[in-house]
Amino acid sequence: MLAIRLPEEIENRLAELAAKTGRTKTYYVCEAILEHLDELEEKYLAIEHLEKPSKRWTLDDAELKQEKAYART
Repeated sequence: MLAIRLPEEIENRLAELAAKTGRTKTYYVCEAILEHLDELEEKYLAIEHLEKPSKRWTLDDAELKQEKAYART
């Protein structure tokens, strides 16, 4: 459950869209969140990774690790 406060103008636009289409305001809020969630995750996880770098892998390292994994199967 999530409760949010929206500026009146956005609330009115959302209510009007819902009324015109027969869908709920919740439907459109979920659609908007899903539309942008991937972008937000990518952005903030990238920032976190830059601020707290972990081990860096070269292409050779990754290929060697993959070869070893396939050799075990």
